[in-house]
Amino acid sequence: MFGIVRPCSHRLGEGLKTQWMAHLCGLCLALRGDHGQFARVVTNYDGLLISVLTEAQAERSTGWRRTAGPCPLRGMRTASVAQGEGARLAAAVSLVLASAKVRDHVADGDGLLARRPVAVAARRVAASWGRAGARTGSAVGFDTSVLVDAVDRQVGIEALAGPGTPLLTVTEPTETATAAAFAHTAVLAGRPGNAAPLAEAGRLFGRLAHLLDAVEDRETDAASGAWNPLSATGTSLAEARRLADDALHGIRLALREAEFTDSRLAHVLLAHELGRSVDRAFGTSGCGHAADGSHRSLDFGNSGDSLGPLGSAVLLGPEGSFGPPPQQGGNPYTGGGNPFGAGPSFQPPTPGKRGFWAGCAAAIGLCCTCKMCCADEYEGPWSRKKRDGCLNDCDCDCGCCEACQCCECCECCSCCDCGL
Repeated sequence: MFGIVRPCSHRLGEGLKTQWMAHLCGLCLALRGDHGQFARVVTNYDGLLISVLTEAQAERSTGWRRTAGPCPLRGMRTASVAQGEGARLAAAVSLVLASAKVRDHVADGDGLLARRPVAVAARRVAASWGRAGARTGSAVGFDTSVLVDAVDRQVGIEALAGPGTPLLTVTEPTETATAAAFAHTAVLAGRPGNAAPLAEAGRLFGRLAHLLDAVEDRETDAASGAWNPLSATGTSLAEARRLADDALHGIRLALREAEFTDSRLAHVLLAHELGRSVDRAFGTSGCGHAADGSHRSLDFGNSGDSLGPLGSAVLLGPEGSFGPPPQQGGNPYTGGGNPFGAGPSFQPPTPGKRGFWAGCAAAIGLCCTCKMCCADEYEGPWSRKKRDGCLNDCDCDCGCCEACQCCECCECCSCCDCGL
């Protein structure tokens, strides 16, 4: 799973976390139901925003949820999941954009895709996803050609871009695509008056997605010689941050103009978590929740995705690790801090890495027991490093986990200046 909006479960609280998971599982199952098991690899965090926005605007009625059967990724538990046109639109958008992502990786010759047999297979998969997305989009009244056209124009714009080219010229195709998808949620929900403000919110969300991707990949692209919007146009990080902050403010203003039935989850994701995504991309900061309720600083490094075969992405969690506490005079029971002379260290031995097949078996076990998603901490299947669970990726700046729910009611929210 990949995307820029990756909420912390401490901030969501149990109620909103359950809703968020309902949309995530709903998107995954909509992909499986319409396009088969393999299509589920394009499930992503940003795609479920389409489902969230659709439901947030719709009048409350039966049929928005269904009980899904046991799933290995939920520890073989049943769950209430989102269904309906919002989930199907999210699936269509995810398929088309994943198709474009795979074709882009093939064109760049990334990793295994530099090998001709793999590239041929990847092109076929991408073409299949593109056709599948178009069918599902048509079924919910959405013309995915606007997405395909945006992707095609992106290639030409990048080829012509150079020093001095406005960065917003490069982000325009992404803005156009996301604007169309956000606006169509108003049509599905029966609120045509929301189309204009949501199109604006979608346009600015697309700008942010493009900007943050460029910022997170800047050093990697420079090392590999890959094309990067910031480097190609000569845009500084300070200017990129200014554009990101302007886009955030614009999204909040646009959402203020839309009418919602229940905007709590959409508010938290687009007004709060999106801002934290910007902070995460431009600098590492956050907190860790210790067992005693105290906090310690985490260094998440580059919290991006680990791309798997054929452009799919599996979010393995942040690499950040807890460093040793500063020594005040040394540990009296180890080495130089021992007043009776040097002594043996009482630190436990570090476990060695697992082999490929042993790691695969461990990874399957993590998925089947749901530890990778739901556990506070788990052991990496191959590296054996301690990692945070996907839903416990905490970078919040709260003083107490239970007090993180600053927006129990959007109408009386005073925790930010977004005005929502």
